[in-house]
This record gives sequence, structure tokens and C-alpha cells, in this order.
Amino acid sequence: MKIAVPSQDDMVCPHFGHCEYFTIAEVNDGEVVSKKTINAPPHEPGVLPRMLAGEGVDVVIAGGMGSRAQQLFNQQNIQVIVGASGPVDAVLAAYLKGKLETGPNVCDHKVCDH
Repeated sequence: MKIAVPSQDDMVCPHFGHCEYFTIAEVNDGEVVSKKTINAPPHEPGVLPRMLAGEGVDVVIAGGMGSRAQQLFNQQNIQVIVGASGPVDAVLAAYLKGKLETGPNVCDHKVCDH
């Protein structure tokens, strides 16, 4: 399984479409076996879901994401979890233990200024 986390300074970026890079963790038997980062492309509708699907990502854990982007990820059969915050490594560890606590979608386009 591969998990992508929109990142900024090793923290979960509040909005996946405006992150500096993505941390992609490869997981086997409930443990992170490798991690890499890939630079985020310019923010354009549909680009990120296709790019992450091409990387073999199964799950995206984000601080916030608009509903259209969530639909595009669903079309790629990528599970989306929103409302995460904190250091990327801690979020990954909590998710793998089944203990990830999420809050509200921190960037719903109805309230975001974009």
C-alpha cells in the first residue's frame, strides 16, 4: 500500500493543492518500509489525482480538500482522509495503528478564499 501526504516542512499541509511536496510512504505489513518526496505540480484541477494514481497511491491523508478534488480521487480508486494535522511521520504512524484522529476538513472551498 502507498500513502501520500501533502507536506510542507515535514508537516501535513492544510490544503493538499497548495503543498510544497508530497510525502509518499510505502507500507508493508503495517510498517513504513520506504518514503520518498515528490514536488507538487502547479495547482490545476485533476492533475494531482492522476499524478498520485500514477505513483500507485492507495490513500491520501490531507488537512483539507475540496469536494471536487475528493471526487476526482474517488474516480482513481484512491481513498481520501481529511482533517489530519501535525508532523507527517506522526500522522502516518497513527493511521497505521488505526488511531489517526481527524478534525474537520480544514479547507472546504465553501469557506476557503480560493
